[in-house]
Amino acid sequence: MKTKSIYLKDIKQGEKISSSFLAAEKNMAFSLKGAPYLNVKLKDKTGELDAKVWDNAIEFDQLFKKGDIIAIEGRANTYKNSIQISIISLKKCNWEEVEPADYLPVAKGDVAAMYSELLGHLDMVQSKPLRDLLNAFFKAEKTAELFKRAPAAKGFHHIYLGGLLEHTLSVVRLLTKIADHYQHLDRDMLIAGGLLHDIGKIYEFSYDQLIEYSDEGRLIGHIVMGVEMIDKEIAAIPDFPAQLALELRHIILSHHGEFEFGSPKRPKTMEALAVHYMDDLDAKLNAFQTFTAEGNGDSDWTNYNRFFERYLYKKK
Repeated sequence: MKTKSIYLKDIKQGEKISSSFLAAEKNMAFSLKGAPYLNVKLKDKTGELDAKVWDNAIEFDQLFKKGDIIAIEGRANTYKNSIQISIISLKKCNWEEVEPADYLPVAKGDVAAMYSELLGHLDMVQSKPLRDLLNAFFKAEKTAELFKRAPAAKGFHHIYLGGLLEHTLSVVRLLTKIADHYQHLDRDMLIAGGLLHDIGKIYEFSYDQLIEYSDEGRLIGHIVMGVEMIDKEIAAIPDFPAQLALELRHIILSHHGEFEFGSPKRPKTMEALAVHYMDDLDAKLNAFQTFTAEGNGDSDWTNYNRFFERYLYKKK
């Protein structure tokens, strides 16, 4: 397995570059004189940079596709106050030769420790039917493997490998605090709803190479997929209470809160309302933190953010 020699965040103007990167985007373009050149978006776990192939663009275009790992030789230049890499030569690498975590952003926390904590919350569920259902998901080897790796989103929050686990664990932590404060709420239902609210995302996205939507993700979406997955597991549990199943399905169907945000239903139980708000809070705080960390030079303010529809204050 090849060791990556340099990451994008460490590249300085004028440096010669000899390393491998993920080709996140590529497209052919033409200069004013009609000469072809290749635009490539290079990516690794530290960020993205634009690159250009000025010579032999058509030949190099045939060597790789979007989502491939490419080993490049080139030089870092400055264009419009940003680093841009001029690629002199390149070749395609096999994914088996590299460490995927070098090329895609990953959760900062220890994945094994986070999953162990998640299982600890599962074991605190008193309702045997709900605990059996949760065990069927999170103690199944295939589901555990996918859940540890999946992102929570493609373009807004927790957009990295392990993001779904990090987000789900954070939501469940918040819900246990809510249950302590509002003791009339059904703690078991809160925990089960928090653990399962985004379960469909393990199949909504593909994340072996680039983080993309799967066909099922685009055509159906994680909310409906999640309910289908829960229905399948419930059917295998003898005498699962119909009322429990109904309330849990409602949490999954309503956790986006409003119709315009993709919820087939709006929250109509207190537990569903709590799951929605904790999910929304955790997602938005993560997105806020990520965007403010990206910076805007020395300014105390970010660039305009289209998701929040405002500038964000970074603090001094």
